[in-house]
Amino acid sequence: MNKQIFVNLPVRDLDKSKAFFEALGYGFNPQFTNENGACMVIAEGSIYAMLLTHDFFKTFIDKPVAQAQEATGVLVCLSCESREEVDGLVAKAIAAGGRAPRAPQDHGFMYGHGFEDPDGHVWELVWMVPGDQKR
Repeated sequence: MNKQIFVNLPVRDLDKSKAFFEALGYGFNPQFTNENGACMVIAEGSIYAMLLTHDFFKTFIDKPVAQAQEATGVLVCLSCESREEVDGLVAKAIAAGGRAPRAPQDHGFMYGHGFEDPDGHVWELVWMVPGDQKR
């Protein structure tokens, strides 16, 4: 069985969060989506983000819910297939109400940029030159 990752993120307004990520082209698995949370499919069969209402998120933890707009506790980094995909996703995020807190970073062999979603979670996007082309 392949490993899967489910990143769980607290969100203030589930409908707003779903609309934001739908504007970026992501879909949701209806089997794991209800009024408490939504299972966003990032890579079918392997990578998912669980967008959970604050009240539901609290049922899994004994600590307060971090306020991502005030402090960053995690950076979610996703690989992209091209520089254009990186820039395109950031542009869609900004158009959908997100923001780009930093300028793109071009290191030659690696290009990255990122955005904050409406709840302040940081999503980094990176494209790297394929290994056989780095030589």
